[in-house]
Amino acid sequence: MANEEKREVLLSVRGMEVCFGKRRQRFKAVDDVSFDIYRGETFGVVGESGSGKTTIGRAIIRIHPMTRGEVLYRGQRINGRISRELDREVTRRIQMIFQDPMASLNERAKVDYIVAEGLYSSGVKYTRAEREAKVSKALSDVGLLPEFASRFPHEFSGGQRQRIGIARALIMEPEFIIADEPISALDVSIRAQVLNLMSELQKQRGLTYLFISHDLSVMKFVCDRIAVIHKGVMVELADCEQLFRHPLHPYTRALLSAVPMPDPRREKDKEIFVYDPAMHDYSVDKPRWVEIEPGHFVRGNEKELAEYRENVLK
Repeated sequence: MANEEKREVLLSVRGMEVCFGKRRQRFKAVDDVSFDIYRGETFGVVGESGSGKTTIGRAIIRIHPMTRGEVLYRGQRINGRISRELDREVTRRIQMIFQDPMASLNERAKVDYIVAEGLYSSGVKYTRAEREAKVSKALSDVGLLPEFASRFPHEFSGGQRQRIGIARALIMEPEFIIADEPISALDVSIRAQVLNLMSELQKQRGLTYLFISHDLSVMKFVCDRIAVIHKGVMVELADCEQLFRHPLHPYTRALLSAVPMPDPRREKDKEIFVYDPAMHDYSVDKPRWVEIEPGHFVRGNEKELAEYRENVLK
């Protein structure tokens, strides 16, 4: 990978906090999360269900309001109140592919309207012929026939629906796409097709991805860097290869130990590591976010950080 100092930061998250509910019912879903995403890379956010990874993606695209912190896109703050012009610019340049291809498409609308929906609010007035041409191209780009535009979502398989969702994002010609578990609801045979499609589109268009998943085996295939989230807190961040070679935080090691192995004998003999948050004693020695080795960050107190440094040197 290129030297991080020379790479262009496309999006920065600084001190993100997202809370739901009020007063006694208040729940902190994301707690002081910070990271940078470089232009052209695939940045992964991984964690178990309920860890807050989807909330991070939805907060970036402004579906969920942030309680604290800021999101900077090309150096401009895009969370909170922003101008109408910046709002339209962000809506065009940042798109999201949602997790459930069955629930994310309007069943009452035809595919041509679903795919073209973003164009209506873009501030640009397109003629009907221009919209139809753009829809046709977007469908073709994801491997679907242009004549599918006149059909309804229920006429398609899960994989085809997800391609429609990708086409809906691509028609806006974005440069940054948030992919929220885009293959988790698909059959195993279809997953590779969608991942390969996303990879090809990234190469052709120079796209930048925020890829959200609970599956580290998928992350290893698609991501350049991976951030590990546990209960709304980022516990580790590293290049994909570094993370798999030197997982430092116990939660990361637990996630990696749960990844299935293709060899039945090794799968049978492997040891599953169970993570227990009680293993950390932060009552006096508080945790910090520290760069243990170049590009490899981890959260821990002084005692834990000393152990992590020893592990890296081994």
